[in-house]
Amino acid sequence: MDFTLPPEFEDIRKRTRAFVDEHVLPLEADRKNWDAHENIRLDVLAGVQAKAKKAGLWAPQSPKDYGGMGLPMVAWAAMYEEAGRSIFGALAFNCMAPDDGNMNLLAKTGTPAQKDKWLRPIVAGQVRSAFAMTEPHPGGGSDPSMIETRAVKKGDRYVVSGRKWFITGAEGAAHFILIARTSDDPRKGLTALLYHKDQPGWRITRRIPIMGPQEHGGHCELEFDGLEIPRENVLLAEGDGLKATQIRLGPARLTHCMRWLGLAKRCMEIAQEYVVRREGFGVKLADRESVQIKLGEVAHQIQIGRLLTMHAAWMLDQGGRARKEVSMAKVHVADTLHKAADVAIQLNGARGYSKDTILEWVYRAARAARLVDGATEVHMMVLAKFMRAEGRDFWAWGNRL
Repeated sequence: MDFTLPPEFEDIRKRTRAFVDEHVLPLEADRKNWDAHENIRLDVLAGVQAKAKKAGLWAPQSPKDYGGMGLPMVAWAAMYEEAGRSIFGALAFNCMAPDDGNMNLLAKTGTPAQKDKWLRPIVAGQVRSAFAMTEPHPGGGSDPSMIETRAVKKGDRYVVSGRKWFITGAEGAAHFILIARTSDDPRKGLTALLYHKDQPGWRITRRIPIMGPQEHGGHCELEFDGLEIPRENVLLAEGDGLKATQIRLGPARLTHCMRWLGLAKRCMEIAQEYVVRREGFGVKLADRESVQIKLGEVAHQIQIGRLLTMHAAWMLDQGGRARKEVSMAKVHVADTLHKAADVAIQLNGARGYSKDTILEWVYRAARAARLVDGATEVHMMVLAKFMRAEGRDFWAWGNRL
């Protein structure tokens, strides 16, 4: 097993690292570049995105024909990790959720006409997008079979009614992918539909206050009351909504891990920089065994997370579904990000708890990591189910398609 990146991917990784150091971290360091929701101001983002495009570091997940880099997932893993060192990094390269997952889904499942209309503008950075699946109780969350939002077929259109919530980026999105129920069939009852923000028959009822920080467009609650979606805006085919969610969510969970690893490493950078210069009782913090153990433990967990993530990325590139591999990476890396932020705050003391560094920002974001795209407990259930079915073969080597 060779974990050496091919030369072209290593070049992309190095150029991404250099770009983040030169163009992104300085923006992050100046609070004047932040918006009211603790994200990068959109006018500032436009400037750094233009530089990323010029540098050829733009939309790595999307096909070259549509303006992206057309990279395989192992290259995403290397690039996204470098981008993730800054809280604004993934946005700079147009590889941040939810657009990242939506572009990947549209590229894999859209017709040529759908790609031109719905994908190309997202890749170009002209519009943002949202994925509307999660619903308030008793609707669907981690279990999409519980989805209650209905899309009733009338002639050549679907008329939608229902509610969604915690829809990331909805307030600023123009293109939406909606998962709605079109029948009561347990496997073919859901359909993925595309709609534009200017279509009548739906509204944002509120931007849900959260622990923060927030993505652009927040996390919103939506209400549908007669939204009409033409038949040509069905992704795949009627009844293929569950398939669409599976195509989107597996890679999307893994790209979260890639970005989180970058953030975890950044936490360690901040911690390392501080402990080597901070003295207490005549001894530098870096020379204390207790401090070294804390740093070593997180470094250990980060490397495990990188190997899990790269293995799952490789499996997806080989055509496998990598369901249990993605679940393992998601659980481990989410926990590791939280641990990295917590340790870095502890070692920085009051400085870490303040807003003088990004550590408290990362700590709040890290708490969400154990919830988004499937709570930790759901992924543990997935792993237990595979282990029960596969027995000792759960740990088999190789890629079983």
